[in-house]
Amino acid sequence: MPSKEIMNKDEMSRTLNRIVYQIVEDVKDAKEICLVGIRRGGAHLANRLNEIFKNEGYTNIQVGYLDITLYRDDLTTIAEYPVLHGTEINFNIAGRHIVLVDDVMFTGRTTRAAMDALIDLGRPEKISMAVLIDRGHRELPVQPDFVGKVVPTSMDELIEVSLEEQAGSDSVAIHKKP
Repeated sequence: MPSKEIMNKDEMSRTLNRIVYQIVEDVKDAKEICLVGIRRGGAHLANRLNEIFKNEGYTNIQVGYLDITLYRDDLTTIAEYPVLHGTEINFNIAGRHIVLVDDVMFTGRTTRAAMDALIDLGRPEKISMAVLIDRGHRELPVQPDFVGKVVPTSMDELIEVSLEEQAGSDSVAIHKKP
């Protein structure tokens, strides 16, 4: 199966707007929201969500970026010397509502690693998860709270999220593993 685009730039924009509205509807006090993007794609999406929040009049939302590399349960198998991208959270997370942001949720292992990394920084009041794409196949009992699009996949397929900040254009594609 060749690569098939399942979301273009306009669809991604509408989806991110919808995620912001889901968050606003769910959270009692939107001023307490802190967006924490999981490096790499989630960090860019957290910035975009923050811009949408600002356009909606929510100007106090804090944004941070979380590097989960050292919290991965497969660290010894991914590289002898893993590349660290750095955590940048310049606010106190204790007692705050943290919305973790990522591009794709798959097995749940990235989310588990992100929660471990966050807890090492403090004790948030609540942690929620926002993802652009939920492709299923959980190995851990975690579910996203805010989902842009559910894309059922087989285990021999990949979801590729291209973001303007990294790839020069926005799109989401599905394709067979090589």
